[in-house]
Amino acid sequence: MKLSARMTASAALLLILGSSVGCTKLKARDQLVRGVQAFKAGKYEEAVDYFQRSVALDPSSAESRLYLATAYSYQVVPDLTTPENIALAQKAINGFDAVLAQNPNDLDALRQVASLDRNIHRYDQAKADELKIVQIDPHDAEAYYTLGVIDWTEAYKNAVNILASGGLQDDGMGNVKKSKQICQQLVAANTDLVNDAQKYLQQAVNINPNYDDAMSYLNLTYRRKADLECGNDDARKADLAQADAWVQRAMGARKANELAKEKIAEHGGIVTQQ
Repeated sequence: MKLSARMTASAALLLILGSSVGCTKLKARDQLVRGVQAFKAGKYEEAVDYFQRSVALDPSSAESRLYLATAYSYQVVPDLTTPENIALAQKAINGFDAVLAQNPNDLDALRQVASLDRNIHRYDQAKADELKIVQIDPHDAEAYYTLGVIDWTEAYKNAVNILASGGLQDDGMGNVKKSKQICQQLVAANTDLVNDAQKYLQQAVNINPNYDDAMSYLNLTYRRKADLECGNDDARKADLAQADAWVQRAMGARKANELAKEKIAEHGGIVTQQ
């Protein structure tokens, strides 16, 4: 009888605990729903408050953590590197990192982190983020495109600064007026960046043959490559010819993409395979 009474008491305690846990999860869910409503209305600070309460009530909810991090990320101003903006970006990154701690292959979280790192100019970290993405999904054309853009951006900054030290402005045509010393500085600073940018952008086009933005940046990388042909004018002209060819390909792909969009609109958002 004593054993039976103990079992009955234990069962009752478990029932109470289970009810309490269930009630807490329901409250967490309610805060999550309210947060989503505020988020959709563009009230991101209000949404953060709801998501924080949801996480506090149910720390195991990856969904609440993902929404909280996303709400922070929407408040980050791209290309603004003030301490306040960087701190806000870091809050978002910390939230996504918590999601990744549970699932390292969560591509949505990885893409968000990569975007945040780019927005606050942590380019080395952004490249590392994008490389993780392509390891998980080797067919992610946008990740390859982003890697190429990051490399080109760094190469462009280097070129502008090095040319300015020689009293020149970038002309986008190989800058034939630069001295041998300036050219050697450009070679040292930009060779690897230009090669990597072309490799990544070409891979993006291989995956998506109509990737007009990737083609446009290939044009720009060949113009950076033209800077590196020290004293070899034939090589410089060949690079510029390649750049012009990518301009034409980008224009053709852009037209094809616009036609595809028009067909989608005509069919009410449905495209049939030819």
